[in-house]
Amino acid sequence: MPSKKKAAIAAEAVLPQIPSEWLDQVVTGPMTPEAVESVMRGFKKAVIERALGAEMSHHLGYRSGAAKPERSTNHRNGNSGKTVLTDDGPLRIEIPRDRDGSFEPQLIGKHERRFTGFDDKIVAMYARGMTVREIQGFLGEMYGVEVSPDFISRVTDAVMAEVSAWQARPLELMYPVVFFDALRVKIREEAVVRSKAVYLALGVLPDGTRDILGLWIESTEGAKFWMKVFNDLKTRGCNDILIAVTDGLKGMGEALGVVYPATTLQTCIVHLMRNSLDYASWKDRKALAAAIRPIYTAPSAEAAEVELGAFEQGPWGQRFPTVVASWRRAWSNVIPFFAFPPEVRRVIYTTNAIESVNARLRKIIKTRGHFPSDDAATKLIWLALRNITSDWGRAANNWKAAMNQFAILYEDRFTQAVV
Repeated sequence: MPSKKKAAIAAEAVLPQIPSEWLDQVVTGPMTPEAVESVMRGFKKAVIERALGAEMSHHLGYRSGAAKPERSTNHRNGNSGKTVLTDDGPLRIEIPRDRDGSFEPQLIGKHERRFTGFDDKIVAMYARGMTVREIQGFLGEMYGVEVSPDFISRVTDAVMAEVSAWQARPLELMYPVVFFDALRVKIREEAVVRSKAVYLALGVLPDGTRDILGLWIESTEGAKFWMKVFNDLKTRGCNDILIAVTDGLKGMGEALGVVYPATTLQTCIVHLMRNSLDYASWKDRKALAAAIRPIYTAPSAEAAEVELGAFEQGPWGQRFPTVVASWRRAWSNVIPFFAFPPEVRRVIYTTNAIESVNARLRKIIKTRGHFPSDDAATKLIWLALRNITSDWGRAANNWKAAMNQFAILYEDRFTQAVV
């Protein structure tokens, strides 16, 4: 459980212990929201100053008002006022001082101007797609706080250390399925705005839960790029991938064959279907989809080949030879699908799991014309992914059935990773 959540639970446990006499003095009748807010700010100020006073007592070795130890030469030397930014807006507090200036408060450092929670609020707004200017305007309207765009950028830049740690974190030894997909973003590079691809890898763990394994930004894709991606995964501890599902990303097959030679590369059937329907008008798409369906629902690769031939000779194949050509080009990465039982087919049938992540990312990044750097794009996308994946605690649907099939099909490659 995160430390912040523990702190919140601890605070809730303390609140009922506030003396009712104190509350009776504060709440003497009906109160406006502004009055309640004023009381809460005063309470926060009192708690912060009391905590700082406790720090000073610990530093000096005696409580305020108590006798000073005989050998001690240091003592309290009044207070100095400081305004700090909190999640409720600016707050004026009194910081205790000592005679020799050796007191270093931990709650609010000597040179700090922001209290815990304020930075978190800025990061949370940024992660939900608000631009720096929008955050600046929001803080001004809601809290009367004027902050510069550079200040907001510095606060959000602080998460880059977390991003680096996340990118380098250890991975599972084996992933039954890993989905790969990309979305395009505009990033400034050498004074020119270029379209770059952000590649994501979504892994399904042996227990059926999901995890984003990493993100990579690149202008062009190819075998060299995918070698870098797969070597990164392997260096971080992923020794085996049973099935890699993609929508036909260039160069992936060659690189996968070098780094993970035992991995099955599977083309996303749904993506292939969507590409096929792009050739037809809206009124023809439903009928065309029905004509293609017997191909990918066939019980075996041989039967699917027969169905593809029948489609090619039929009226739809004659009208749309480009559809037939696209299936034949991808056929070597389509037919592995037919070797799997229905339970596994349902898992690898589509990259929808990762495409839905990309769809949510697009909603967040659409407010930006372009990013000033790769790091800026990585920062926002990582923060968004942190929100998107926060509730990923459950196994995929029908995973138990698929899990049994994986254990039979892949034997030790799967079962040794589960143990």
